[in-house]
Amino acid sequence: MPGKLKSTKKPVEVARASRPLSRERLAPARGRGQEAHATAGETATPRPKGKPKTAYTSPERLQKIFAALDKLFPQAECALRHDDAFQLLVATILSAQCTDERVNKVTPGLFQKFPTPPDFAALAQPVLEGEIRSTGFFRNKAKNIIGMAKKLVADFGGQVPRTMEEMLTLPGVARKTANVVLGTAYGIPTGIVVDTHVFRIAHRLKLSNQKTPEKVEQDLIKLVPQERWISFGHQVIWFGRKICQARKPLCADCPLESICDARDKTVGESREVEKSRS
Repeated sequence: MPGKLKSTKKPVEVARASRPLSRERLAPARGRGQEAHATAGETATPRPKGKPKTAYTSPERLQKIFAALDKLFPQAECALRHDDAFQLLVATILSAQCTDERVNKVTPGLFQKFPTPPDFAALAQPVLEGEIRSTGFFRNKAKNIIGMAKKLVADFGGQVPRTMEEMLTLPGVARKTANVVLGTAYGIPTGIVVDTHVFRIAHRLKLSNQKTPEKVEQDLIKLVPQERWISFGHQVIWFGRKICQARKPLCADCPLESICDARDKTVGESREVEKSRS
């Protein structure tokens, strides 16, 4: 029988030991048309870094936003009709999940019948529910408005308080409502109103990526000068109603289109196009 041939393969351990790893072997290949490995003494060319992200909150971009809003809505005001801080407080509570237009149809008759906090405090809840039914969520709103009026009478002499801390003790009042009343009725800049329009536009303009209105407000007050807090809220709300609408923003009419890269931007839509379709 022929003898067995001796294997020429080295043991795995020996083979591994005889092939020391080198930087050249592990280095990624260069671009097409270039050598795969660096020659001795050659300095490897660093890979170009990716395109830097846009500075969404840079002072220059923020100034463009402020300037555009000033030009579009130089005299922006709260759309809720009211004669005093109490009426505005009631109207703002009613505006939750309801349009300002609908609220403005309800409040004139409501305030004519019940003009003061004691009048509301004395109401039976079913009576107020009937008056505000068309604003939606009328049972909870009626309960909060009556509770708010009772607390005003009992703790604040029938007057709407002038601090955020005191406002937040009232039933039905969170930061948005408090900011509306303190800013609009008293001219006190305690924060920025973050309603559905402001929340949406803050995300479209990449001014915040937070998930709650309270956290979005905290981002905005770091970016917006305090002297603009009141006007900025009103301007952005009107901007959201007229141009940066929820379902189909009118980007062709928007002066901020060039600095906006929102995912739901539209192309070629304008008021003229919308009118031609109607």
